[in-house]
Order: sequence, then C-alpha cells, then structure tokens
Amino acid sequence: MLKRSLVVLLCLILCMSFEGYGQKQYQWKEKTEDGYTYKYVTNDPMGARFYQLKNGLTVVLSVNKKEPRIQTLIGVRAGSNSDPADHTGLAHYLEHLLFKGTDKFGSLDWNKERAYIDRIDSLYTVYNQTTDANRRKVIYHIIDSVSGVAAKQAIANEYDNMMASLGAQGTNAHTSVEETVYEENIPSNALDRFLAVQAERFRYPVFRLFHTELEAVYEEKNRGLDNDGRKMYETLLNTLFPTHNYGQQSTIGTIDHLKNPSLKAIRDFYNQYYVPNNMALIMAGDFNPSYVIKKVDAAFAYMKPAPVKEYAPAPEKPIKAPIVKEVFGPDAESVNVAFRMPGALDTRSSVLLTVMSMVLSNGKAGLIDLNLNKQQKILGASAGVWGFKDYSVFLLGGKAKQDQSLEDVKKLLLEQLDLLKKGSFDESLVKAIVNNAKLSELQGLEDNGSRAESLMDAYIKHKGLQWTSDVAYLDEMSKVTKKQIIDFANQYLGENYVLVYKRKGEDKSITKVDKPAITPVEVNRDARSPFLESMAKIPVTPVEPQWLDYKKDIQQSKIGPADVLYVQNKENGLFRAYYRFEMGSWSDKRLGIAAQYLQFLGTDKASAEQISKAFYNIACNFSVSASSEETTIAISGLQENFGEAVRLFESLITTCKADDAALAALKDRLRKSRADNKLNKSSIMRGMMQYAMYGEKNPFNFQLSDQELTAVTAKELTDLLHGLMRHKHSILYYGPEPLATLTPLFQKAHALPTTFLEAPAPVKFTKVDQTANTVLFTDYDMVQVEVNWVRNTTTYDPANTARIMLFNSYFGGGMGTIVFQTIRESKALAYSTYATYASPDKKDGRYTAIAYVGSQADKIGEAVTSMNELLDDMPHTDKIFTTARDGIKQDIETERINQDGIIFSYLAARKLGLDIDYRKEVYRAVDALTYDDIAKFHDDNLRHKSYTYCVLASSKNVKEDDLKKFGAVKKLTLPEIFGY
Repeated sequence: MLKRSLVVLLCLILCMSFEGYGQKQYQWKEKTEDGYTYKYVTNDPMGARFYQLKNGLTVVLSVNKKEPRIQTLIGVRAGSNSDPADHTGLAHYLEHLLFKGTDKFGSLDWNKERAYIDRIDSLYTVYNQTTDANRRKVIYHIIDSVSGVAAKQAIANEYDNMMASLGAQGTNAHTSVEETVYEENIPSNALDRFLAVQAERFRYPVFRLFHTELEAVYEEKNRGLDNDGRKMYETLLNTLFPTHNYGQQSTIGTIDHLKNPSLKAIRDFYNQYYVPNNMALIMAGDFNPSYVIKKVDAAFAYMKPAPVKEYAPAPEKPIKAPIVKEVFGPDAESVNVAFRMPGALDTRSSVLLTVMSMVLSNGKAGLIDLNLNKQQKILGASAGVWGFKDYSVFLLGGKAKQDQSLEDVKKLLLEQLDLLKKGSFDESLVKAIVNNAKLSELQGLEDNGSRAESLMDAYIKHKGLQWTSDVAYLDEMSKVTKKQIIDFANQYLGENYVLVYKRKGEDKSITKVDKPAITPVEVNRDARSPFLESMAKIPVTPVEPQWLDYKKDIQQSKIGPADVLYVQNKENGLFRAYYRFEMGSWSDKRLGIAAQYLQFLGTDKASAEQISKAFYNIACNFSVSASSEETTIAISGLQENFGEAVRLFESLITTCKADDAALAALKDRLRKSRADNKLNKSSIMRGMMQYAMYGEKNPFNFQLSDQELTAVTAKELTDLLHGLMRHKHSILYYGPEPLATLTPLFQKAHALPTTFLEAPAPVKFTKVDQTANTVLFTDYDMVQVEVNWVRNTTTYDPANTARIMLFNSYFGGGMGTIVFQTIRESKALAYSTYATYASPDKKDGRYTAIAYVGSQADKIGEAVTSMNELLDDMPHTDKIFTTARDGIKQDIETERINQDGIIFSYLAARKLGLDIDYRKEVYRAVDALTYDDIAKFHDDNLRHKSYTYCVLASSKNVKEDDLKKFGAVKKLTLPEIFGY
C-alpha cells in the first residue's frame, strides 16, 4: 500500500536526547560483543546499535523491555524516485508482490507452477508492447486463462497465514518516494521463525497471482482518484518539483503505466535495489541484541551485495514567482501554500526549519494558533514540514469559514509569514518549543513503533550516518535564536511558493482504471507448503500471559464525593490526569459546543491567548471532550508542572467569562464544518451506517438543529462549564506522584461539592431489527462504490466473547481471512474488504454484524453477490481456523496492558458488567472451540439473514434498478443523515 502519511521531520524529534548541550555530548563509539562489532552514539536514549554485516546489510537494534514484542521494519532505499520513467508505480507493484511467496512457499508444486509463471511473464511482455486494443484484449484473455491454471498450484496468502501463525500484528508495507518498507510486530519468542520467513521471502520472490494483484492496485488507484487530499498532494509535488521525481513520478503510477505492466522490469528493479548494501533491518523491543545479530547474520548471509546507482537529480531551478494551481472534487474547499526548502541532509537548515515551523504552528502558542485559530479568523489552519532527503517542503494549509473565500485564507496565512519575517513573536517561545519537544521525546521512547520508524527514517535519508545529529537534534533546537529564525525565514520565504486551491466542483480530468476481464482463481485455502511445515517446527519459548487484577493493580480512594482511580508511573516524569463525568451529549446536546467554546475563553486574570501560552510554556496540555454518554477532561504533561497545570485549568473552567463575539465566531465555524461534513464521503457513510443500525433517529444525527445552534447563548454555555464540576465524576491519575501526596494536591486545586448533582437523564437509542433486505443509497460524486452491510443481532453475553473473537479472526478480520482471500485474492473485486461481528461496549447493548466492500462501479454487482455468498455459506478450512485460534492466544500471551490503560480497561469492563480481566476467560475458552462452533455461530447469526445495505456511489455509475436486486431502495438525503 502507499505510505499512510509522510514522515514529517518532527517525528524524528520524538526520540531524541535532551541531556546536555553541544555536539561533543553525542559521539560515535565502537564496541565488539560476542564477535560482532557495532557502533552507537553516546547519550542516545534509544541505545541504538548499528551493525553492518559482511554483505553490507545494515541492522539497527534498540532494546525496550516494556512488553514481550518486537517492532520490525525491513527497508529498501528505493521508492518511486527510482522507478523507470516508462514504468512508474513499479516499486509499489513490487511491494505488493513481496507478499506472494517464493519457490519454497506460496506454491503447491513449484516445478509444475514455474512453466506457467514463465509463460505469464512472456505474455505480459507482448501485452506491454502491443497497442492495438482488440489484440490486447485477446492477449489479456490468454493471460487470464494461463493465470487460472497457474493459480491451481499457488497457495494464496501463505505469507499472511505464516505471520499470523507466529503471532504477528500489523502485517503491512508501504512505498513512498525514497523507500519501500515492510512492517511486522512480532512476539519476542517468535524471532527465529520470523527471521526464517523473512530471509526466505527476499531470497527469490515469485510474482505469482499477478493479474489479480494488479487489479487490486487498479482499485487503489481509483480510491486515490476519489481522495481530494491525495489529488492536492500530487498536484503540489508536481508543481514544486518540475524536474525532480518527487513531483514527476507518482508513487502509485500513471494510468497508462498501470495498464502496461512489465514483469521483466519489476524483476530488474528487484535485482538492482533489493541487495543487502541497500537494505536495513530495524528492530525495537524485547530481545538480546547479541543473540539477534548472530541470528540475523546467519539468516541473511546468502544475500550478495551489488553496486546501487542512487537517484541523483539535477538541482531544481528556483521558483521566482507564485505558481497557482486548482484541484476540483466533491470534498470541502481548502488552500495550501508550499515552499521548496533544503533537504533533511542539511542538518542546520532542518533544525531551523523545524523551529520556524513550530513558531508558526505548534497547536497552542504559534502565530497561526493564536492569530488565526484562537481568534477564529478562519475555519482552521496549520503549518508543517515534509522532510525528504533531497528537499523538504514547508507547507501552510487552511480552510475557509462560511462566506469566506480561499483567497482571503491565503492572505491571512501569508500575513503570518510576514509577522514571522518581521520577528513579531517572543523569543521565549523557542524555549517553550524545546520543552514541549522534551515531553514528546519521553512519550516517544515508550513506543517501539516510534523508535523503529525514527531509525528507519534515518537509514532511508542518510543510512544512519548522521545519527549523531539526529540524537543531538533537541540540543541544536535549544541553541536557535530569534534572529536566526528571522534570517532563515527571510532567506527562504518570499514569492517563491506554490499555491494550490482545492475547490468544490466536478473533476473533469479523472480517468479511472477500467476493469479487465478476470476469472476467479483458486486460493487453495487448506494447502501448506513444506516450508511452512518446517518453519512451524522451529522451537519457541513459551510466554506466560499476564492478567490484570483490578483490585491490586489500581489503588482506589476518595476525594470528597469523587472516586479516585490511581496507577503509579515508575518509568518517567510524565503524568496524565482525567476528570470523567457520567454524562455526555445524550444528556445535554450543548456539552459538545461548550467543550469547544472553552478554548476561546479567558478569565478576569488572563485572556484565552495568555492561557494557551501558559500551558505551552510549562509543556502541559488540557482537553475537554464530550462523547455520547461521558465527558472527559484530560490534563497531561511533566509532573514537575502538575500543580500549575491543574491550577490553570481549574481557574479557567470555573471562572471563564462569557464572550459573545467568540461564540458568534464559533457558531459560524461550526456551520461551515457541518456543511463540510456533508461533502465528506467518510462522514456520510458513518451517518448511513448509524441510520441502518438505529433508524431515522440515531446517535449520529442527534445534533443541535440549525435553530438550536442559533439559539444557544454565551451565558448558558459558561453556566454549563462553571457547574460541570458539581456533577458526578471520577478522578483518574497515572503519574509518578505517590497517592498519599497526590490527594492533598487535588484537594487544594480541585474544588468539589459535598454531594454531586444528578446528571440529566440521557436520551435512549435502540438498535432496530433488520426484518427485510433494504438498500440505503446516497449519491456522491466518486469513481468507486462503497457498500456496508449492517445487521443487529443479540444482546451482549460475555460467554460469547471467545467465540466471536475466533469467528472474526477466521472469517473477515484480516488479510489471511476467508473474506479477503475470496473477494480480493481470488476474484480481484476490491482493494479493501472485510467482515466483522462487532461487540457492544455496554452490557445491555446489541451486537452488530458489519461487512464492507469498496469496488469499481462496474464490479459492484459481482462484489455484493460474492459477499452475500460468504455471509450465507462460510467455507471451511482447517488451516485458517488453526491459525486464527493460535493467533488469538499468542496476542493475549504477549499483550501487556499498562500505564493508564489499566484504568481504562477496568472502566470498560465495568460498563460490560465485568469485574475481571475478560482475556483470562477467552484464553481458557478458545482452546476448547472447534470449527463447528464458529460454523454454527455463522449460521445462527449471518446465514440467510436480512441486511441493510449502505451504498455510497455516484448515481451516474450505479442504477437504481440494479440496487433493487438487493432490496427495497431508500434514498437518503444529507439532512436525513446529519440531522441538520
């Protein structure tokens, strides 16, 4: 898949050291242990070891014993930048194919399969060189026929099943401009099995099941055509980089190139770039590094180094005047202003760029935060950095309020740049930026994913050679002066920008990738290769699960009438405190707007801007959020500033002053946000599903009407906020302060009544019964069609939890499941598809069966029929069943619920009427379950049942008569969906 989000430079800060000052604190050192020499940087908080094996493979290891799992990343320094100009999208193709196996796994009989694979390879070469449309159809028909025969010898998804069998989570990969990275999170005791699979995976990949996987890439391309944000991103890069491949080679590829794939070109790419001296294996987690490096060396020693020609573009010519582009689509309007900046290898510029960006936008006290967002001059704005190797991109983005033009938004954004260039900010802001980066660093060190991603980012950009600079990043930030920021801004931020307007309207440039004629192929669900059998015999050391004992793991006490739930942080100096109220928007629809209103209010002693600055200066945060049945106030930060943070917040919420102008601006912004929601297909589909679950009156459209929103006054909202603490709530705390000394701190800062007020009774919503097949249809300008199936079933029963988890793992909850294998791997009908039996979060709630297919419009009939066949008749495969059951046990064995997660686990269990860790019963019960148990569960709850189909599509592509084949059609209007 394409990378979900670009790794911005700030991500690197999360794991950098802040101890000491000066580059001399961070030096490369070398050490030999058990026959292997590694390098490390002094004072690196991750303690990363950098090894280079004899064949050039880079191995980077960071030990973190927090849980018995390891985040692994295998990275290749080649992405779309390295694609041949006549085969864009090739690196991304190859990423998909690395999940298809080798001559050792993924095949029933390679000797039989090989001839067909070679024939398909040759046919694609001819197909690629043929221009006559009719001749191409004939060739593709032959490809489809030969592929069907070849598939009889293939074992689809064997890689996914192997990884699931060893307890892996997050099996995935991404391709970006400079990298292709393969991702797995594995149990620590599965390390040997993992290395055996990965070493084999990269030895000799076989590009089997190619034409069905190619169709999945077509679907991914079409999904991108429906994504206005993606179109803005590609337009921006294309304009910023008129010669560099950042802008000239789309990661997913052009439509012409997608239609003309070359297996030979893909193999050539693999041979050129997938060599050990161009690859890295990153691991962060619970392991012995001396043991790991020996195992890695033994597993990957077969790889042979080869010269790698790195992409070396000519410098881009300077942009001398603004370049304006427009993108059209159905989603909300916005504007981006982007500058081409020095690349990440220019460390000094990167530091200045990071600090400059945060002076503008840090979420609280930047120029954009205070002057635009806090004063509500626009709907929303931000600034950020995309840190590529050769160049970086500095980006400003904004959305317009009601009756505000995008040109006005652009003007306001550029005015903030003028203020920056004039130095209209306090130099103390730089110190606050570093303090908040210190907070982020402590948070980032807790997570293996953050560690591994930072290390991989370093490898992709500079092979880890500048890790000293990366570790010293915070120190370098702390040295930045106001004058340096001003000079840097004036040097780089002039009339040299690209301006991209995202306007609402029909995109007439869209050309979708058409559906080729594909015959469903065999997937051989029960087959197992000899390699899988041998891998399964590699011994593992058992890991004992750890259960929560809520009575022991949580200390409970009282402060006045409030319950206190306490877990001590023994790892670092961070705290997280919460006030949790047993009422939400179902009790009072105004709570949501009151929570938003608070951030724009001041007190008699401080303005809203001053309060934001005060929190940012002490590296602390607060938020107020109202869900349907609960309201939560969260305060977090460094424990050394706990008292000040709580005092600041308590003063704000109890003495905030009504501000009519702020409320009027908030209402205008809310009206625009509500209008924008009606343009967003994800929001529309969420509303349709709630309509399917609950009927005409449902939680999604339980909103303030336009009239109610207009009628809300500033006084009633501040009265609501002032009185909030008088309602029943619990105090939750995770931090280093002992409970005995914490209690007086809360007693001093948190005023409580003698008795709590009763919360208003919440509105009750009841899930409806699906008594007949019904189609809910909403028209939306899009290339694809998205369909969700909804069926409400029985009331929550904890005795069913193990059975439901096993059913989901077997049937439709992942890439190795029945649904994914059938609809995507065999029939190539969708890029994304799943089916799950969703559990309620309350003991009196009902389960809901949900299924999903996102498909091309011309394939929707086949896709719906295919899902319905699975809902009626679930195929039986012992292999997937065993893998699903083993995976559940391995997940539980290596899961560690800790920190404030312990408290929230307890609260979630209490809502379900439980007082124990439910995982203990699941772990015991799942062993006794058989396939017949989940087959009966499927038949009782899904087979030949009625469903509500939620269909979001363009009426130009989907005909009502076709929808009527699935059930009675009801066309939903946006007011019906949203409630306003």
